[in-house]
Formats: sequence, C-alpha cells, structure tokens
Amino acid sequence: MAKRLTYYILAALVLGILCGWALNATIGDGSPESAQTLTDIAGYFSIVTTIFLRLIKMIIAPLVFATLVSGIVHMGDTSALGRIGLRTMVWFISASLVSLTLGLVLVNLLQPGVGLDFAVPAANASSGVEKTAFNLKDFISHLVPASMIEAMAKNEILQIVIFSLFVGVAITAVGEKAETLVKAVEGLVEVMLQITDYVMRLAPIAVFAAVAGTLTERGPQVLGDLAFFMGSFYLGLGTLWVVLIGVTFLIVGSRTKLLVRYIREPILLAFSTASSEAAYPRTLAALDRFGVPPRIASFVLPLGYSFNLDGSMMYMTFAVIFIAQAYGIDLTLSQEITMLLVLMITSKGIAGVPRASLVIIAATLSMFEIPEAGLLLILAVDHFLDMGRSATNVIGNAVASVVVAKWEGKLDPLEPAEIEPPHAPSTHHVFTNPDNQENRGPTSFRE
Repeated sequence: MAKRLTYYILAALVLGILCGWALNATIGDGSPESAQTLTDIAGYFSIVTTIFLRLIKMIIAPLVFATLVSGIVHMGDTSALGRIGLRTMVWFISASLVSLTLGLVLVNLLQPGVGLDFAVPAANASSGVEKTAFNLKDFISHLVPASMIEAMAKNEILQIVIFSLFVGVAITAVGEKAETLVKAVEGLVEVMLQITDYVMRLAPIAVFAAVAGTLTERGPQVLGDLAFFMGSFYLGLGTLWVVLIGVTFLIVGSRTKLLVRYIREPILLAFSTASSEAAYPRTLAALDRFGVPPRIASFVLPLGYSFNLDGSMMYMTFAVIFIAQAYGIDLTLSQEITMLLVLMITSKGIAGVPRASLVIIAATLSMFEIPEAGLLLILAVDHFLDMGRSATNVIGNAVASVVVAKWEGKLDPLEPAEIEPPHAPSTHHVFTNPDNQENRGPTSFRE
C-alpha cells in the first residue's frame, strides 16, 4: 500500500506541474481579465487541497492524545517519562541552534540578495503579515489548556500534550482500576489509524490540486525571478539533511542509512502538500517500522511539531538576511548573533500560528530596522520554499525520535519498509510486560 501510494503521489506531482503550467500558458495573456480567470481556477483547485488538509487536522488531535496516553502507560514508570523528556529537549535545542546557525552562515556565504539593490520602501510600509512578539508570560500560560475540548478543537498540540501527560501518568498510578479506560484508548488508536488510512488514499488528488493550482495562478516565471534565492535555500536544506543524518549515523550507526527509505512517503507528502502536519500519521507508522517504539515516537513527534521545526528555523535566518542584502543593509556580526538568539527564543512561542515562519520574520525585520515590506519579496515564492521546509521538518523530527530511542536503548528490530495492514487489530494487556518487544500492542502503527 505504502509503496503504491508513493508512486501515486509522485505521478500526481508531475501531472499537477504539467496541468498548472499548461493552464497558465493557455489562458494567461497578461491582461487583468486572464489574471482573474487564472486566480478563479486556482481557487477551485484549492478547494480539494483545503478539504484534504482539514481531514488531516481532523485526525491530529485524537491521534496525538490516544497514542501519547497509550505510550506513557506502556513506559511503565514516570521516571522514564522524565528522562525521555529531558533527552528530547536537549536534542531539540541543539538541532535548532544548528539549523539557525547553518542558515546564517550559508546566506552570508552565498549572498543571494546582494546585487538586487531594491529601493528601500517607506518606513510605514507594511507586508500585510501580522506580527507577533515573544511574551514569556503568555507562552507559559498558554501551555496549559483551559479546556481539553477547546484545545482539540483548535489543534493546540502543546496543550493536548500537557493534558495527555496528566492522563497517562494518572492511569499508570491508578493501575488495574483504569484497565477499561486503557482498552478504550487503545481502541481509539486503532480507529484513528484506520481513519488515517482512508484519508491518505486522497493524498495524490490533493497533491495534484495543490501543485496545479499554484502554477496555474503564478506560472513558472515566479520561480525564475528569485531562482538564485530559492536554489541557495534548497542547497542549505540539503546541507542540513546531511548534517542531521550524519550526526544520527554517529549516534545510531549504519542503520541510519535506511532511515530516509522508511520515511520517504511522509517526506514526499509533506513536500508536495507544503504541510508537515499532513505527514504526521504516516511518520508515526514509518518510525514504528524502523524500530522506534510507539511510546517514544508518540511523545517526541508532537513536541517536535512545536519545538523542532528545523526547516522553518533555517528559513528564518536565511530570509531575514536575504531581505537585508536585497536592500543593501549591512548587519554587523554582533547583530546577526543577536538575531540568531532572538529567533531561537521567539520561534518556540508560536505553535499553531498559521504561516508561523513569516510571522516571526515580520517581527524580526522591524526589530533590526529592516523594512518590514521586504517580506513581500519572498511571499511570491513562499509556497515553493514551504515545500522544502515541510519536508525538512519531517526529517528533523524523525531523526529526533530515532536518536532519543537509541539513547534509551529501545530501538527494536527493523520491519519491512512497506507492509500491508493486518486483517484484525492485535490486543495487548497494558499492565503486563510493557517492554516485551515481541508483542508491541495496538500502538504499533500499521499501513
């Protein structure tokens, strides 16, 4: 199933490019009327993409809750939870610093904005992207949900994680009396995985619509206008992949060579839909087959979606310096280091904010007296850059899960990279032998 789906997504990606390009070339003649027609057609394509992404969002909250609660119960003791949490945050902070620093170094070496010499806009010119500032008080208070129903309705991942931690630890403390609740949670995991299978069958259609709509409205020329900037950024992402996988190889060993093969489907899905969230369920399944215990992956991945978006991190430093270069604004080394540290902090407080990278960039530009309207320079190609960012975010969180599992000494034997779903769900008594690797229970993800 997984292998076929990967091919279908690739085919949809190619067909979407051809269809969008053809529509733009056929209808677009430079007149306002044709431009409006292309925008309308792209709007119809976007209906399909929007429905698919809404279906994914429908899955995320109950899937995170069920898998995390079940994973905590399978850990067997709360000390393991604290240890895994500490190791996870150490990796996240380290990976964030590497991503931000690498972006800063490469944009200064490649200098994609030098020579553009754009006129500096008026000081009060706006990019149209609402800015946000990091507020420690609001960030910490926002971590705790006022209502679990509200947190799930808004897909507040961090709040769902906090509530799930309380539920999982409480179930472990109560023991046998909560056995009925445990079975219900494990049943919910199975149901959500089956719904995921249904939703993912629509992925090729959504990929086709997303790519075709973008190229229909904007045409291939939008890629040529900022081609060097885009190429430089993708070179940076490629370098980041090499660094992350290289460090993982040093920690995990030769098994790392197979990691990209196991997670290629979620990488491709995230790239083609420009949404790492769309790849979340499949990433869980792929990591399970790679040998990461579900109780670890279901803890690390949700946190990673708020604290470990490596591709987005690199984009922040890359975009800010590019805009400064395009306007001929020189930043000192101390300013760039300060910017790196500011982005390191502020990027942790925007979980759930739409187009979060652009929001943080807008706030950072004004902080360093770079024209905020410069964000308009990259908005035209942001979708194509977001495709690479999303794929890199999947890589970063998959690597984090594998490394934490290795530190815990819990990497299980490899399973086939592509498997068909079993005919019936397995059962497992949660309060007995939680570390038995021969029976991994219903939290073992399947296709």
